[in-house]
Amino acid sequence: MFRWLTGSGASRSATARMQAKIPAELWEATLHAAPYLAALDEQERAQLLQRAAWLLASKTINGAQGLAIDNQIRLTLAAQACLPILHLPVELYAGWDEIIVYPSGFLIPRQDADAIGVVHEYMEEAAGQAWDGGPVLLSWDDTVAPDSPGFNVVIHEFAHKLDLYAGDADGTPWLEGHAGLAPRRWRQILAEALEALRCQLDEIEAALPPGLDPESPDADPWYAALPLDPYAATDEAEFFAVSSEVFFVDPWRLAQAMPAWYEQLSRYYRQDPRHRFTSPLPSQRFQP
Repeated sequence: MFRWLTGSGASRSATARMQAKIPAELWEATLHAAPYLAALDEQERAQLLQRAAWLLASKTINGAQGLAIDNQIRLTLAAQACLPILHLPVELYAGWDEIIVYPSGFLIPRQDADAIGVVHEYMEEAAGQAWDGGPVLLSWDDTVAPDSPGFNVVIHEFAHKLDLYAGDADGTPWLEGHAGLAPRRWRQILAEALEALRCQLDEIEAALPPGLDPESPDADPWYAALPLDPYAATDEAEFFAVSSEVFFVDPWRLAQAMPAWYEQLSRYYRQDPRHRFTSPLPSQRFQP
C-alpha cells in the first residue's frame, strides 16, 4: 500500500507550533554534537529544523525499559532522522506514528532456514529495527556512542523507511520525481556495487588466519579494509541502508570506494555531503 494513503503527518500550523517550542540553544547543541550536522550551512540548518519540527509533531517518541524521553533525545533523533529528507518530501515518512527508544541494544526474534530447509528461531540483539507500516525501534546508546566509523543507526533505520515507502524493502526507494534516476539503472548500479562488496568480503574471509573467529574483535583489522560494514552484504535493503549511513556520516569514504553508487545516492537524496567535508575523516579513510 502507498504510504500517503494513511496520512501525511502534521499540518503546517502544527509544525510551526512545534518549531516555536524548540529551544534555540538546545538545537544548536544538537547540531554541534555531530560533525555531519555541524557542517551544515545556515540554509540547511533552517531546513533541517523545519523537518525536525514536522517529525516531532507527527510522531510519538516513547521510551522502553524505563528510558525517560527528554528534549535532548527528541531533538537528537529528529535531527538525524530528517537529514536524509532534507531536500525530499516529508510525506516519505508518513503512514506510521511511533518511534520507540531503548536504553541500549535490544532483542528481536529471528528466523533462518538452513541448507535443508529447517527453520531455526532465535533472539538476536539489535541496535535498531524499522517495521513496515509500524514503528521505528532504536537503541539510545548506539545513537550517541556508535561503535564503528560511519555507523548511524538512526539514518540506517530511516533509510529502511524510505525503502519501504511504496513497496518491499529491496534497496530501491521511491524514485518518481527524481530527474536522471531510472529504476532499472539504479538496480543495476546497486547490484554491481553489492557484488563488488561481496567479492571483497569473500577475499577477506579467505585470508583470515585459521582458527580466528570472524565474529570476534580480533578479526576487525581484516574487515576494516572494507568500504562498508560487512552487514551491508546481507541483501539489497541492508546495502542501501548501510551505504546511506556512510553517505551522510563519512561521504568521501563511500565516494572513493563506490563512485557510481555514490552518485546515485547523491541524486536520490539531492545532496552531496562531500561539500561539507574538505577531505575524508582522518580516522576513517578507506584504503582500497
